[in-house]
Amino acid sequence: MTLFAAGLNYKTAPVELREQLAVKPTALVSCAHRLKRRGELSEVVLLSTCSRMEIYGTTPRVEAHVDSLYQLLCTEPREFHNHVYVHEDLEALRHLFHVAAGLDSMVLGESEITGQVKYAYDAAHTAGLTGATLNRVFQKAFQTVKEIRTRTGIGRGATSIGGVAVDLAERIFRHNLSKQSVMIIGAGQMGEACLRHLAKKGARSIVVSNRSFDRAVNLATEFGGRAVRFEECLTAMADADIVVAATGCPKTLLHRGDVEKLMDTRHRPLFLIDISVPRNIEAAVQRLENVYLYNIDDLEAIVRENVRSREQELELCHQIIDTRTLALMEKLNIEKERLRDKERLSQTGWASHRAAVLAG
Repeated sequence: MTLFAAGLNYKTAPVELREQLAVKPTALVSCAHRLKRRGELSEVVLLSTCSRMEIYGTTPRVEAHVDSLYQLLCTEPREFHNHVYVHEDLEALRHLFHVAAGLDSMVLGESEITGQVKYAYDAAHTAGLTGATLNRVFQKAFQTVKEIRTRTGIGRGATSIGGVAVDLAERIFRHNLSKQSVMIIGAGQMGEACLRHLAKKGARSIVVSNRSFDRAVNLATEFGGRAVRFEECLTAMADADIVVAATGCPKTLLHRGDVEKLMDTRHRPLFLIDISVPRNIEAAVQRLENVYLYNIDDLEAIVRENVRSREQELELCHQIIDTRTLALMEKLNIEKERLRDKERLSQTGWASHRAAVLAG
């Protein structure tokens, strides 16, 4: 049996193709069963995310039918050969370990992929789709990811505007956003991304204000919050701890005088994120006590520094993965040879038994 990893991702296939192959979490098991049954696989784990669609498995033959495996996942005939990569044995191990550790992600070192790989493996394992080889391989991958996170700084420091904003907010509010209220002015794409990060961290209440009130209502509903009309946003801001300005308005919406008057009635910090270009919040507000203002240049500078910091950790990550995969491959080869010896002995025993019967 050959261990293999076959896939296509954001580097090899456009989103138009990836979205045709995407499998919902609830359908992973049924699709994996189909691949195992019709694709002549002994074991299989199917991983589907927004940036990759990968098949991990064991099979007597690999290259001959990788395209057909992907065709089983697609609703219409497509050519996959130019988009699919295939790794076998040691290279398959290395690829899985890199993926699980976030080293093959768009955001270097991101940790979300680790949870997605675990979910895919757990689903396959529970459904009886894995055996001795994949169980051993995935368990060792998770152990190696833990070692990488412990020994390196590859996962430290957010590498997106929304992630950086949340990191800063957590520092200001002592790593507890569960009691904080968030207000977003303007429901643009980047503002929404910040809002998603803040919501994931458990921000208590969410208020959305937008020139298009319908858009504000839709976004607020998605996050279990409430919408306020654009002309009422200053009044609603009195109860906010974190305010994200993300409008397309080409002028200042929040002046120092507005914030100063607001701070006279409160005795807690106010965290302002201005990711609008041109800026919507007057720079002078950052001189007010207990007010923290960050614009998009501030956040992008932190992102760049975090990326550089992560890249410096890559060499140690690769060393850890090379050591662990080589050791695992050696053990798998020993086990494979034992099985071959057992098969040969079994065949020899049967031949001797048959000869004895015929002679008797």
